[in-house]
Amino acid sequence: MTLSVRKVAAVAALGAVLTGCGGGSGAPQGAGRARMGTPAASGSASAAPSSAPGAPSASPQAGTPALVPTLAPGPNGLTPVFERARQRTEKTVALTFDADMTSDQGPRAASGERFDNPELIATLRRLKVPSTVFMTGRWAEEYPDQAKAIGTDPNFEIANHSYSHHAFKSPCYGLPALDAPAARADVDRAFAAFKKAGAVNTVPYFRFPGGCYDDGALRALAPAKVTAVQWDVVSGDAFAKDPDAVAEQVLAGVKPGSVVVMHCTHSAAPVTEQAVEKIVPDLRKRGFRFVKVSELMGK
Repeated sequence: MTLSVRKVAAVAALGAVLTGCGGGSGAPQGAGRARMGTPAASGSASAAPSSAPGAPSASPQAGTPALVPTLAPGPNGLTPVFERARQRTEKTVALTFDADMTSDQGPRAASGERFDNPELIATLRRLKVPSTVFMTGRWAEEYPDQAKAIGTDPNFEIANHSYSHHAFKSPCYGLPALDAPAARADVDRAFAAFKKAGAVNTVPYFRFPGGCYDDGALRALAPAKVTAVQWDVVSGDAFAKDPDAVAEQVLAGVKPGSVVVMHCTHSAAPVTEQAVEKIVPDLRKRGFRFVKVSELMGK
């Protein structure tokens, strides 16, 4: 099955409704050019000082696995950006899932709206698919038991998707914008929320809300000593109703070393779990191996 141009455009429009959280087609609104740094030396938190190039800061280090690849800072010390593995012959692919919840959506969750998707997590476990979950701190606060379960399962790693899901660059799909000091504090607050929930498999990676960034955003994020992670394959699962269309879009875009952006938010991406059921066996038949972003970044 091939997606028509109209269908792809519709999926992109729906993604914008999801406040731009990796749901659109092509480059995110207002996104800067990705900067691929050079891999920094990996090592334990105690082996390298937090001020060393490419080393995570004190906040991400809390509960971080011993060996986590990062990228060295970009030009002028800007936060490095990772989109796809440099090694592009080995058939590896990283499925990533954004667990979105903005700082003002508590009343909606209280009224019954589901920003979680435990069925998706259960399917990833059953299919034995190592995955990276980019979680907002507000999501971890709303679902602390799930955040702990994901963050203590060796099948998963939790990366930072900000606390509030506010924009680090404006305009960005209508998201409220943070200034530089607030942006850094937002990142730290998210890591603190993961730690409070009991998650230990946290990694010093960050995904910009909406995927929107520029040099100013990369400069504001630099003190956190994280690697920003974008993607090269858009799943189109935001508000999609046809899991076959989502699966086809992913299968058509995946290449060796790809990073796929999907969502772990039932109300905003209700067919993701069904799409994963189709994507995983098909890619395995093609010889692909699923890895976390941390393994892909080390390639």
